[in-house]
Amino acid sequence: MPTLLLNLVAIRLDRFDGTNYMCWKAKMTFLLTTLKVSYVLDPKLQLVPTLKENNFEGMKNARLKCEEDELICRGHILNSLTDRLYDLYRDMSSPQEIWIALEKKYKHEKKGTYKFLALKYFEFEMKDDSSTMDQVHELQILVSRMSKLEIKIPDSLQVGAILSKLPPSWNDYRKKVLHSDEILTMEQFQTHLQIEAENRSRDAILAPSKVNYVSQNSTTPFKNKLKPLKKTMLSRKLLSK
Repeated sequence: MPTLLLNLVAIRLDRFDGTNYMCWKAKMTFLLTTLKVSYVLDPKLQLVPTLKENNFEGMKNARLKCEEDELICRGHILNSLTDRLYDLYRDMSSPQEIWIALEKKYKHEKKGTYKFLALKYFEFEMKDDSSTMDQVHELQILVSRMSKLEIKIPDSLQVGAILSKLPPSWNDYRKKVLHSDEILTMEQFQTHLQIEAENRSRDAILAPSKVNYVSQNSTTPFKNKLKPLKKTMLSRKLLSK
């Protein structure tokens, strides 16, 4: 199988429906670059000079090549759109025209996405009935998505945010970390948190057996004390008679 065809098979492009534009644009740019036709989207692209007798064959081939690449580029952009968007943009003959129109239409999504992700991040609440590390992973996905929008959240702020979102059962751990002088990176903090979560899970499993052991030991002396007490009361009754 040719290398170009292998690259096309490896690229999985979801149809663009008007949401997550930046992600779609990045994938489409990669696809068009792989096909070596992305250059036709460059607004600085110079038109092929008019055909002349002294360079007729060379210019003819260059123009045909550019026209073919524009056709391929336009086709891939349109084919990656949902039917609704396809109908809106199919009458545009130039791929550059379609590209610019999509950019103007959906570039505002970046600001809206940022606000939505920021709100979702700050309102995220961690609960005891779900895995702590799974919930931390959800927060990291939000951080990653904001990072793609060129919004960087420093490690110190991420650590503080997670500490503030831990459920009440983690209050002792939260106080211990807050009173520590150690400055943790996000990677170090996740390792620290993973160890604590595993210790808590182990303690939760061992706790019932400890309770049963204590209850058994505590009832045995009580039963033993009852026996001499009964004997003493019986002897007192016999003496009284």
